[in-house]
Amino acid sequence: MCNNYASHVPASQIADAFSETGFPLRFDGGVIPNLEPNDDIKIGDAASIVTWDEGPLLTSMRWSWRSPQGRPVFNFRSDGRDFSNTNRCLIPASAFYEFTDAELGQKRKTKWAFTMADMSWFWIAGIIKDGAWAMLTTKPGSDISPYHDRQIILLRPDVGMDWLNLTKPQADLFSPTPTGVLNVRKVFPC
Repeated sequence: MCNNYASHVPASQIADAFSETGFPLRFDGGVIPNLEPNDDIKIGDAASIVTWDEGPLLTSMRWSWRSPQGRPVFNFRSDGRDFSNTNRCLIPASAFYEFTDAELGQKRKTKWAFTMADMSWFWIAGIIKDGAWAMLTTKPGSDISPYHDRQIILLRPDVGMDWLNLTKPQADLFSPTPTGVLNVRKVFPC
């Protein structure tokens, strides 16, 4: 499942996603931050997310909390769950990665990058627990199913508020991506 993603989304672009909502994006510290592009955000890293605190707030938080068994919870199944009483978040991303078995002669797994076909960035739906966040997952769409049996929940920039405020039914937001929405390319081996 997704344990690595990229974000090349400037804070100004994130703010633009909220410009038509009536709830302008606020920033931790009150000043718009300079978000450095990052191709390699991994489990346990701190990363920028948008939470709800009397309006959308861009903040930084660690990816994954600890399960009772001590393992990191970085992905969380959405199937059959109600998230209306949870602390929801949006993770800005420009790509995410999935891994398949190593190719013949390789020791490392094959790494695949997924991007949106018609936009430069998107949201990943997430939830917050114990001061950390995890990505929500659902059944895979046809673009993902050849690579993995689950997929993270992807949202267009203009529907982020629907997740933060649950202004649309969860079922409408949690559907697998339709065919052709994602581009895929091999990252390793090149």
